Amino acid sequence: MASSSRKYETRKRDPNPKTAALLVIDMQNYFSSTAKPILHNALTTIDLCRRASIPVFFTRHVHKSPTDTGMLGEWWSGDLILDGTNDSEIIPEIGKQVITREEVVEKSTYSAFRNTGLQEKLVEIGVEEVIVIGVMTNLCCETTAREAFVRGFRVFFSTDATATVNQELHDATIMNLAYGFAYLVDCDRLRRGLIL
Repeated sequence: MASSSRKYETRKRDPNPKTAALLVIDMQNYFSSTAKPILHNALTTIDLCRRASIPVFFTRHVHKSPTDTGMLGEWWSGDLILDGTNDSEIIPEIGKQVITREEVVEKSTYSAFRNTGLQEKLVEIGVEEVIVIGVMTNLCCETTAREAFVRGFRVFFSTDATATVNQELHDATIMNLAYGFAYLVDCDRLRRGLIL
């Protein structure tokens, strides 16, 4: 974590394994070059959460057709992830980690909560807080974290298992979330905090 973000990290807390869920955001082939540097930490976080009996949810960002893109179609014109393509599949190292009882939530916008039923699924199993990892830090991960906060979930955001196109954008998100939305965590903090 960049030292500049530490001044905004005035609140510290550990996730409660009894009420937490892990959200693994968009670790897909499309984002493989962005995800590669954090792959080890993402797998470590998934393992730590499973060992603490924290339910794991994976997301896939996909569009069923070139016309169901909303504003993303305007913003990222010609650079969208269509369902059924290799780009839309979960990165093999992560995909082979998905076990039968774990859910893969499909989304078509930055937020994992928008029109996905994720909130209802979390509430149904007693989840009150979420841990966010994946890509991209400043788009889908940040939007999901902010929306989780607004919907009443306590948010934990990983500093070493999230990634984006450059450090500047990553750090900006970390600072914003630490200031107003999320407790920051990394693999070491989770390992200590979950008391495995």
